[in-house]
Amino acid sequence: MSEKVRWGIIGLGNIARNFVKDLALVDGAQIYAAASRNLEKAKGFVEEYNITKAFGSYKELLECKEVDVVYIATPHTSHCELSIMAMEHGKHVLCEKPMGINRAEVEKMIVSAQQNKVFLMEALWSRFNPSIRKVKQMVDSGDIGPLAFVRADFAFYALDRDFEGRVLNPELAGGSLLDIGIYPIFLANLLLGKPDQIFSTSNFHDNGVEVQTSMIFKYPKAQAILYSGFTSRSEMKAEISGEKGTIYIPARWHEAQGYTVERNGEKEEFVIPTTGRGYFYEIKEVHHCLDQGKLESRLWSHQNSLDLISLMDTVRKQNGIVFPFEE
Repeated sequence: MSEKVRWGIIGLGNIARNFVKDLALVDGAQIYAAASRNLEKAKGFVEEYNITKAFGSYKELLECKEVDVVYIATPHTSHCELSIMAMEHGKHVLCEKPMGINRAEVEKMIVSAQQNKVFLMEALWSRFNPSIRKVKQMVDSGDIGPLAFVRADFAFYALDRDFEGRVLNPELAGGSLLDIGIYPIFLANLLLGKPDQIFSTSNFHDNGVEVQTSMIFKYPKAQAILYSGFTSRSEMKAEISGEKGTIYIPARWHEAQGYTVERNGEKEEFVIPTTGRGYFYEIKEVHHCLDQGKLESRLWSHQNSLDLISLMDTVRKQNGIVFPFEE
């Protein structure tokens, strides 16, 4: 690998734009190429972000020998196919969440990574957020005692969006669960592990896409109450409560800039601003793993991705969330 880690970007939507801005902040990173199925779009993107190469097909980028790592930010439905294609070209892969539509896809992606001996990680940026890492450390060390309760939500109004777009189109695996429900599920799993039981309920739009899901994860001595939805906004706060105290992560908890700890009726606030938007930290983790010759991250491993998609598969099964291409 060259002195700099050379990145290729596949899928040039809003998430990719935010990601590329943070990528520019990482020492040792070079944004080398961007690809779209529309060459003019790719040219506009590389011009805007001072990127070396533009490609009018994903295959051309994957055949580019100068690219070391590919960041995949296309709709969910193409994550598996494009990741495997990239890995078969010898590229390391950071794939946007959810890594696959279901466990079967994630399993195939992991097998490909192992066979091709390349790095693969799901781009679950919240796992690397400094505040969430600190909260995880506090919980693991028993700072607030044994956990009893986790509450997290993620919702915004989206029913005025284009029904052909990614968010509301069943053909593109649209719906709140895979798009944003993944965040509350991730937090419960990160802090409490696999639940003994899951209770969930979903509401659907007339076009068949799931637009609201509420979940209760039951553990031997704890419960997590989780929600995602497109029918209204929510506070998007997180509460992590143990026998000795409670941690509050304020609005837009998934990109936390700090947290508050309450013990014995007294509150202490901690402010931890992120570098850039916050994608910076997952990019640094990719670079660290590549530098160490690792094929997966210790902080967000292949097994972590399998556990997460398995929980979402369970919720989908309980509520009959099936995409047209799966029938």
